[in-house]
Amino acid sequence: MSIPVLDFGACGLQNDPDVSDQQLCSLSQDMKTAFTEVGFAFLKNTGITEEEVARVLDISKKFFLQPEELKKPFSRGNFPNNRNHGWVSMETERLNPRRPGDLKESFNLTSLDPDTKWPSSEDVKDFQEILTSFYQRCKELSLRVLRVMALSLGLDPEVLLSTHRFIGTDVNGTTLRSLYYPSVNSEKAKEGQVRCGEHSDYGTFTLLFQGSEGLQVQNRSGDFVCAPCIPGTVLINIADLMQRWTSDQFVSVVHRVLLPSNGDSSTRQSMAFFVHPDDEALITCCDGSNKYPPITAGDYLIERFKNSYGQN
Repeated sequence: MSIPVLDFGACGLQNDPDVSDQQLCSLSQDMKTAFTEVGFAFLKNTGITEEEVARVLDISKKFFLQPEELKKPFSRGNFPNNRNHGWVSMETERLNPRRPGDLKESFNLTSLDPDTKWPSSEDVKDFQEILTSFYQRCKELSLRVLRVMALSLGLDPEVLLSTHRFIGTDVNGTTLRSLYYPSVNSEKAKEGQVRCGEHSDYGTFTLLFQGSEGLQVQNRSGDFVCAPCIPGTVLINIADLMQRWTSDQFVSVVHRVLLPSNGDSSTRQSMAFFVHPDDEALITCCDGSNKYPPITAGDYLIERFKNSYGQN
């Protein structure tokens, strides 16, 4: 399986959002091919620079390297307005329920509510500003992706844009996750334990900014293949709700991050922007079929969280 590289320059953030129909037609056809055959694609020339990504990875690493007592007050579940916002400690999440907890930490930025409490120690005093700024950049890019995606499906762009109006508020589950995989002694890990268990994503699609290689993607024959890390690109993949929405026309693919090989003490970082429809959006098959029953995006997300975190 080869993951295609698509030139998103015509719709990139460096350009005016008004794009000619000819440019959109070519890009939407390439996107349709990628999402129906592979489920993943690299986007280049998106307008989000390598410097922006490096900046958010750097401040994130400073947060993760702090003592646990400085991170614990910002734990996921401590924010009453948004239960998914905040720090997730090692082994808390189990994306493959058949494996032990994942050997990673994360910080979920789900709410841009100005009253949300943020870490403010000297080492991470810019944490809020850098993460929220990157969130907004990812949001802007995602809205442009949604427009092209709708055209690739033969839909009016408003069909998708109208269901993603509240990204960044407490009535939409879209989340920027800063992920940190610390150095691991593979011999001391629990049996079957990995950095990130086999899973598919939950919502519309995911934008992934990788600091290094490590991600593996399952091909159609069931084998896992390594996804390269291509500087200056964004890796995008279809998520489960979009596969359901398109009556399985677009495919959501299982992926994972295994432990490093014995003797490899390297860490790994990535930034993942998980795009979700608004909580109240009713998801029905866009081809008019009844292949899947209608469900609100919020109810679907709650069910998926129960599987990953337990009944909380």
